[in-house]
Amino acid sequence: MTTRRRTLLAAAGASLAAPGFAPALAQTNRWPERPVEIVVGFVAGGATDLDARAVAPLLEKRIGGSVVVVNRPGAGGEVALASVARARPDGHVLATTNMPGLLTIPIERQAQFKLDDFAGIANIVTDPTAITVHEDSPYRTLADFIAAAKARPEALTYASPGVGTDDHLQLVLLQAATDTRFTHVVFQGDPQLLAAVLGRQVDSMGLNLGPVSANRDKLRTLAMAGAARSPFRPDVPTLKELGFDIEMASERGLVAPAATPPAVLAKLREAMGEVVQDPDFVRIMRSRYTEPRYEEGSAWFTRLRGLQDSYRTLWQRTPWNQR
Repeated sequence: MTTRRRTLLAAAGASLAAPGFAPALAQTNRWPERPVEIVVGFVAGGATDLDARAVAPLLEKRIGGSVVVVNRPGAGGEVALASVARARPDGHVLATTNMPGLLTIPIERQAQFKLDDFAGIANIVTDPTAITVHEDSPYRTLADFIAAAKARPEALTYASPGVGTDDHLQLVLLQAATDTRFTHVVFQGDPQLLAAVLGRQVDSMGLNLGPVSANRDKLRTLAMAGAARSPFRPDVPTLKELGFDIEMASERGLVAPAATPPAVLAKLREAMGEVVQDPDFVRIMRSRYTEPRYEEGSAWFTRLRGLQDSYRTLWQRTPWNQR
């Protein structure tokens, strides 16, 4: 054996024996060692929760371990995200995310998390926000709705699942574009929003097109904030068609604590890439009037970092916690 080869082998052995390296490698090789939790920041039965429950059994098959969904609602998703930001970064605790809340919550208040507390695993779906009323509502078009709001400032109620969510920001932008003021009412999740509109407790709601369409026989959707009409709901016009330069959607995905070992992140990213293309996942999403939209975690987070300034600018122009 040459002197150079002996030196290289000795160096390799030293690196493997270095403090922390061997345990980290062993931990990665053993992962998952216990059930992997997907923490959801909203109540059971909402779109984010249903996404997680569709993912869990398919992810189990690919990582060779149990995956459980844990609901930890509160503060528009902040409670769940803060808990995962502080979790041990070993790949056993993940969080669902909802854009734009992942960016807007730390802008609007002293939040217990920030984007850099996480590593992106994957964005899995993009679901446009919609403006919806009861089927018996007197407002048959968005024009009717806006005219009523102009005639009675702050008299009409608009419900959403939280300040700074996509559903709420849709309202903020619409108010700015139409010089109207609604009374914003916050509910904890999609089931509560739907119950409030169906029970005529509120005049309208901001909620994603998927869950709204699942109840289309009892609701009237006046407009949606997608870039184009949905193939699932071609009857619903976009806000852009109606003259408002507004696009808003819930981007829903999975994240891990930022310090999660790269090898574990790589396994999760590869697994989620397969999950989103799995025929069972596609079928479930389409049955909920939603098309899967995969974006690999590192590319997704690069894009999100680029969006932060635009939301800060919106905050400076129209602070959404005041509306």
